[in-house]
Amino acid sequence: MRPWIILAAVALARIGFGYQYQTVATLGPELMALFRFDYATLGTLIGSFMLLGSFLALPLGLLGRRLGDRRTLTAGLTLMVLGPLVSAVATAPGGIGIGRGIAGIGGVAMIVLQSKIIADWFTGHRLIWALSASSAAYPIGVGLAQVVLPPLAGAYGWPAGFLSGAVPMVLALILYLASYRPSPHGAPQPRQFSLPSGRECLLLALAGLVWMTYTAGYSGYVGYVPSVMAVRGEGVLLTGLVLTIATWGNVPATLIGAWLVARFGALRIFLLSTAALVFGIVGAAELDWPLSFALLIGLGGSLHPGVIMTVGTLSARPENRAVGMGLFYSMYYAGGAVVPALCGWAADASRAPEGALLAAAIVSVLALPAFLLHRRLAAHETMLVRA
Repeated sequence: MRPWIILAAVALARIGFGYQYQTVATLGPELMALFRFDYATLGTLIGSFMLLGSFLALPLGLLGRRLGDRRTLTAGLTLMVLGPLVSAVATAPGGIGIGRGIAGIGGVAMIVLQSKIIADWFTGHRLIWALSASSAAYPIGVGLAQVVLPPLAGAYGWPAGFLSGAVPMVLALILYLASYRPSPHGAPQPRQFSLPSGRECLLLALAGLVWMTYTAGYSGYVGYVPSVMAVRGEGVLLTGLVLTIATWGNVPATLIGAWLVARFGALRIFLLSTAALVFGIVGAAELDWPLSFALLIGLGGSLHPGVIMTVGTLSARPENRAVGMGLFYSMYYAGGAVVPALCGWAADASRAPEGALLAAAIVSVLALPAFLLHRRLAAHETMLVRA
């Protein structure tokens, strides 16, 4: 029973992570009008949540091995409670960015250790299901932000929107502290300082690049589609429905994807899902069929997160997993910090927010060569991706 409670705590933290990440994007039109900034600034504020992650992911992986999962993750969740409070009292975009940066640092600790903790408690066929469940929690938070924030900000102002982001993290922290114990099946910590081997580092970097291009492209869509629909004159209700489909559709899709991998193989599912994501983003930029492309992205474009997470988690030996996931997520955070600003720049250069979606689609395509190269190099590894 304990493994499932720990998984629930991690999943709840992932929901809060997605909610906090999406806050600026959802409130973007209101913040842009209030503070009078452009799409590049909006993208910078979105990316500030990830800004320090590319520098801190590997050190926090090392720190997690030194201090232990409990203390490191507790500190991370605490920072994710404090960050929204700082953003809520800000009087300028810079203050909002500082609060998001604080929360983002906590998010690094949580994200880096979650896969290691799950892999300590789940093995065999249950591992991909547990990792898929954890991955599916993130879009729940993104969709929840789009449902909750507009009416909340309309009734109590935009600071209330940021404050609400602290709620799921408080609940996750309480559940985690009440349930967590070291796994009896976890790998013993090395007695001496060590890093993953060169081969492990290469596989981790490639797997991290796959995760970065997938998540950055997807986040580019959910980050800028509210602005696209606002420019096209679409209402808040339709925008909320579109994002709800595109995000909450990930939940059944990711879990179904874990089953499809066992039946049809990881490569076929990865190629199919990546194609659906790319075509969905391009279609949303070029055609005014928001619901159709939201379905394509939310269902078809979200079958493979469990595959990518399993590849990353198993790219390092168990004793190197905490450090290895730090390297894996360094790639993810670098993309998460830079790509939203690049998408914003593309929107400003094209003088339309649709440019941001096309930039996000280009980033998503890059997942293909990275995944294929990882698969070739790991051809003789014992990985679920080869199933």
